[in-house]
Amino acid sequence: MKTMTRTLIAAAVTGLVSMSAMAADFKLKIQSSDPSGDRNFQIQQSWVDRVEKMSGGRIDIDLLPVGAVVKHTETLSAIKMGILDGHVTATEFFSGQDPAFGLLGNMVGAWSDTTQLLQYMNYGGGNELLTELYKPYGVHFVGASTTGVESLVSKKPLDGVADLKGLKLRAPEGLVQQVFAAAGATPVNLPGSEVFTGLSKGVIDAADYTVFSTNQKAGMNDVAVHPVQPGFHSLPLIDISISQKKWDKMPADLQQILETSVRDFSYDITTQLKIADQAAVKEASANPKITIHNWSDEERKKFREIARSQWKVFAERSPNAQKVYDSVTTFLEQNDLL
Repeated sequence: MKTMTRTLIAAAVTGLVSMSAMAADFKLKIQSSDPSGDRNFQIQQSWVDRVEKMSGGRIDIDLLPVGAVVKHTETLSAIKMGILDGHVTATEFFSGQDPAFGLLGNMVGAWSDTTQLLQYMNYGGGNELLTELYKPYGVHFVGASTTGVESLVSKKPLDGVADLKGLKLRAPEGLVQQVFAAAGATPVNLPGSEVFTGLSKGVIDAADYTVFSTNQKAGMNDVAVHPVQPGFHSLPLIDISISQKKWDKMPADLQQILETSVRDFSYDITTQLKIADQAAVKEASANPKITIHNWSDEERKKFREIARSQWKVFAERSPNAQKVYDSVTTFLEQNDLL
């Protein structure tokens, strides 16, 4: 009896050791491009919790906020070097590595709804294209997401393309600045952390910042009382990717869990942010000092045509960027979105 008991105990201990080894094998250190206090990060953390439950604890993700290990523009290199195991980030941050990332990550003016971008990624060839782009970096693209079409915050009334002329507009470097410059604005380089102060002190007239609900919560609409909503210009691609080496070590069932969980995450974050935007618009509309500007279909079309001319110019920067341009424009034309 004692012998049997010792055998059972030994087997149990062996099992626990095996489970611990398995969990350790699939522990992933993933850095986000969002601060820990942001709604985006909180939704990402919920995704992490679901993955751990779905995998029975076999996948253990340590989600880190922006800048915890490296700068947000350096996570791709950090994964390649083994400093990080993965990232949840805006693909456009790597346009310095290849302009293709900037074009695919934020094809300014291309998308008017989150479902259009996700349809392209999941069913129109986008996932396969990003998988190909990440391959040389030893990074495996797991799945695509996004946030919402971003709103413009402005101190001046903006009702169409003509109102952009001479506007001192904070915008990220790259394609976003290029498009707004072509539309007549004067782009200004300014970190996101300085947007509120820049608006308050008159350094800038307007800003390409983020979705309406985040702008409202941050008080942007209180100092820049002419927001443009619904947005039309910027819809960033968010990708969840991990080290190819880590991916290759995972059995097929865990790979499937990760891929399925990202599809769920993309629906979760876009739905939650859309609900938040709706509530924020209602709140802002009740403030007599804030005037929300909704561009007409004609003005949106004008902006898109300007943007389209710049996509073509930007695509000439690399062979991969040309691939992105050809792929996305083909999809847009086939689905009557151009």
